[in-house]
Amino acid sequence: MSAVDGRGSLTRSIVLVTSTVAAVAVLLTGLFAWRTIRTNAEAQERDQLSRQAEVLARTPPLASWMLDRQQRIAGPEDIKLAIVRPSGEIDGPAAVAVDAASREALLAGDSVSTTARLDDDEVLLEGAPTLVGGGLVLTQPMRAVDQATNRMRGSLVLPLILGLTGAALAGALLARRLARPLVTAARTAHRLSEGARGVTVPAEGPAEVAELAGALNTLDTALTHSENRQRDFLLSVSHEIRTPLTTARGYAEALADEVITGEEVPEAGRILGTEIERLEHFVGDLLALARLEADDFRLDMVEVDLDALVAETATAWSARCARHEVDFRVERPERPVLITTDGFRVRQLLDGLAENALRVTPAGQPVVLALRADGPGALLEVRDGGPGLTDDDIEVAFVRGALTDRYRGVRPVGSGLGLAIAHRLAGRLGGTITARGGAPEGGAWFTVRLPPYPGAPYTPLTDS
Repeated sequence: MSAVDGRGSLTRSIVLVTSTVAAVAVLLTGLFAWRTIRTNAEAQERDQLSRQAEVLARTPPLASWMLDRQQRIAGPEDIKLAIVRPSGEIDGPAAVAVDAASREALLAGDSVSTTARLDDDEVLLEGAPTLVGGGLVLTQPMRAVDQATNRMRGSLVLPLILGLTGAALAGALLARRLARPLVTAARTAHRLSEGARGVTVPAEGPAEVAELAGALNTLDTALTHSENRQRDFLLSVSHEIRTPLTTARGYAEALADEVITGEEVPEAGRILGTEIERLEHFVGDLLALARLEADDFRLDMVEVDLDALVAETATAWSARCARHEVDFRVERPERPVLITTDGFRVRQLLDGLAENALRVTPAGQPVVLALRADGPGALLEVRDGGPGLTDDDIEVAFVRGALTDRYRGVRPVGSGLGLAIAHRLAGRLGGTITARGGAPEGGAWFTVRLPPYPGAPYTPLTDS
């Protein structure tokens, strides 16, 4: 089904809009011209009649001959003549059209241009003073103006039709130019929504359309990158799950086939339990990350003594580090460091960082858990004597799976979720977490800063 169901196409819309605008413009122009033509036609007729009156006024013999002819021959002539004598007497077929005002103006030596009535018809009246005094008047029926108007209006119809046709053609060309890249962009967007990748839109047309094409090309690149990351993450997850599943399945089959019996059964059970615990831990990490990214978990904000919390954490991790022959150290002020936070989530954050440190720290090297008051807030550190982090590692340290993909087969790695979870936890607690290399112990150095209470800004006193 088309994405534009119930709507006209862009091309038709543009053609309709441009044609409508052009039609309105042409019609308004035509209406103005239609009304102006009448005025122009009357002006032209008056000008011609005035010129004739001036010529006759300057040639008395011609005027007398014309007056005599019109008096002797009564005919349907359009132009009729009247002569105003210096005495004020008016002679000629057009005498009744000359009113007192026109006569006085002519006797005073002024020209006359007006409208009058003659034989129940409206006529144009033009008068010019003669050289011997008085004046000469010519009249012409108004129907001559109407005839000229009709001729001029008739000649206007074809240009109007041509204007409307040209506007429609121009609108069609404009619509084609604008709609083609937009249609291409829309098709590309549909292909992207259907899963196609690596498609590009040529940046053509107006600037806004070219910008849309660039945005779609950027979206295609971003989608490709995101999906590649998701694919890599799924591959990493599959790899992490396969190992404990394979081990558990092997021991389960061995127990079912009674390959393992007697005194070997408890050891097999222990191994199965360990592998299942690994699977539970991995699934728990996935669920924790999903809930953290959705901000879908509760925070119980109460006053917490971080010194006591760090001491409790150190007790648990000193034993684990001892089993791996790793030197565990704790640095704490041994006095209350009170802030308002969620102690359970802080412990979860420290456990994640400690587990990450223990995984990469070889036997004989240290793992350090440190706490310091930092102004009104607190600063927590986890440092290790492992291989450390490069500048490139630091840039992606909290991107899920990034370091796991980079160092798989090179050094011990986990699921790739721990540092991502730590980053989300620190943010939800209102704090920050940073990573760097060059710890005093030679390895990685993670620093967590927590505010004195949720949403409280503060300026750290230390540069660590």
